[in-house]
Amino acid sequence: MKVFAILQALTEQEEVGISELSVRMAMPKATIYRFLQTMKSLGYVRQAADSERYSLTMKLFELGTRAPRYPDLVELAKPEMERLSALTAETIHLGMLIESEIIYVHKVDSRHMLGMYSRIGRRAPLHCTAIGKVLMAWEDPGRREALLANVQFKKYRDNTITSREAFDVELDRTRVQGYGEDREEFDDHIRCLGVPVFDRHGKAVAGLSISFPTFRYHEERKAEMVQLLHEAGQAISAGLGCAGYPPALRR
Repeated sequence: MKVFAILQALTEQEEVGISELSVRMAMPKATIYRFLQTMKSLGYVRQAADSERYSLTMKLFELGTRAPRYPDLVELAKPEMERLSALTAETIHLGMLIESEIIYVHKVDSRHMLGMYSRIGRRAPLHCTAIGKVLMAWEDPGRREALLANVQFKKYRDNTITSREAFDVELDRTRVQGYGEDREEFDDHIRCLGVPVFDRHGKAVAGLSISFPTFRYHEERKAEMVQLLHEAGQAISAGLGCAGYPPALRR
């Protein structure tokens, strides 16, 4: 229990010191130090040379990526994400559902200096991200109800959807048009377009998105961007055994 409590604390900020952990967790410094040194020797924790503060390594994330039912998803998605990045020069994300949020499991950075800040392993809300919207739009109705019961519809920006009623309308729109949109709802000056990725049972198991700074987003090119996303989404879905990209998306 102490080990996992320390791991949980390390996920809540990028770096943390022994004294801070000791106060937060009401544990002796010597105990925390002993556990951290063991985790460090096993490769799960790193220690900064200048500050001696601790942070998690990617090894823990690598373990986590093996836990989902679709362990090959990231490898299947990488070539299509690289292709999308080459064609658009923008940031490409692959996200999956975790509890009542999404988590970015892979990304390809924009080739431009200015792009969307994110990192693999970052969580984001369902109600104001393009990936969250497509995952909810194609979710089983019963499970959708259970998931959205835990969503607070927090207001992040002026355009954030802040009610269940408005979000239901947005999900209907998402299904009809075949893609999801984030219209500066989560991050300032960022627009996103996203499409679902399906498994062999036709279940939406991930979302694929392109993120644009608003000054590089052009409405007249949206159809072209959505088409590129669908081509990539269909290819990844086929790799997961989806025999035919769902009819609503065949355009």
